[in-house]
Amino acid sequence: MGDKRQVKNRRYFDYLLLFIVLFLLGFGLVMIYSTSSYVSSLNYDGDGLYFLRKQAIAVVLGLAVMTVVSFIPTELYKKLAPLIYFVSLASIFLVLTGLGHESHGARRWIYIFGLSIQPAEIAKIGVIITSATLIDRMTPNSRRSWGGILVTLAPAALLSGVIYFLTDNFSSAFIVGGIAFMMITLSEKKNLRPYIILVGVAIIGVIAFIALVKFPDKLHLGFRGERVLAWLNPEAYADGKGFQPIQSLYGIGSGGIWGKGLGKSMQKLGFLPEAHNDMIFSIICEELGLFGGLAIIIMFILMLWRIRDISSHITNTYENLLLCGVFTHIAMQVILNIAVVTNTIPNTGIALPFISYGGSSVIFLLAEMGIVMRIARDCDFKDAPPVKKKRRVKEEETHEES
Repeated sequence: MGDKRQVKNRRYFDYLLLFIVLFLLGFGLVMIYSTSSYVSSLNYDGDGLYFLRKQAIAVVLGLAVMTVVSFIPTELYKKLAPLIYFVSLASIFLVLTGLGHESHGARRWIYIFGLSIQPAEIAKIGVIITSATLIDRMTPNSRRSWGGILVTLAPAALLSGVIYFLTDNFSSAFIVGGIAFMMITLSEKKNLRPYIILVGVAIIGVIAFIALVKFPDKLHLGFRGERVLAWLNPEAYADGKGFQPIQSLYGIGSGGIWGKGLGKSMQKLGFLPEAHNDMIFSIICEELGLFGGLAIIIMFILMLWRIRDISSHITNTYENLLLCGVFTHIAMQVILNIAVVTNTIPNTGIALPFISYGGSSVIFLLAEMGIVMRIARDCDFKDAPPVKKKRRVKEEETHEES
């Protein structure tokens, strides 16, 4: 009893993870000012600090949220999972009401108490908590069954569908579905059924891609079809959908190894659309070079490693599932954003976590980091080795007793 109390009172705090988060936030603020000051001066009566000020407020609010969340027991999320899912779903429908706000031709935001919120960001953390709760309540055999997989994916599929059809936001819908899929896949490593689904989706995607390339005029896929065609041949669509990827590549290429210097980008002077948002990585490479771009990628890798390392020292299945969801979310957004900026995949409009401009994104990402911080506080890295086998044994014993 005394040993348990001693372990319980010994709180771990992941200072390295906190440093990485603060570094990315601080770096993001610097780059947002660098990329937006010229454009905001033109559009907001000479106010070059407009975007920086708004993002700084969101960062401060997000850090406060992260601090509060880091003290909330994770068991509370289990109890509130149905409510959290309902709020995630209902918030998306609010874009159809008077609270909805349209920007860049899409109605994806709502205004509440003077704050602009993107419901898709709520859905991302909502699907993490919901999927973790559903999977945790299943036995290992249930997780490996088709029924268990469908039960886990159904709520995420509904969220993804509503996001796509009501807000026309394919990238967020894809990420929400991807988070749930990876969580159920990684919850049982020997389960091959999710990979069968993945192969099926890949085959359908390849067929759709070939059909689009062969018959672009007959399919009438709108701007998304144009984005795919522009991705294949940007120069042919240089006056339309190919303009942004071309300018992005110009920025990356002109930066060389060491870059032009902080604040000396040419592409941000109205040439590269969304330079302070989705395309901010291009300006990072232009101003700080390949060195700066790789440094940021390394910081994200370190962040993901910390989350993975925390997971390896946790025996609680539910907390591991939450960590898996946060890991997947951040990894997907980083990979997809950099892939878009380098024209490796068609443009999808995905922000670079913690760095791109966007209040909703940074606030809810910091809420997720608060969950990670809370789970990390229960770790004892000095005495406890990684617990891969111990976790499975404990889980099976728990289900047998129940």
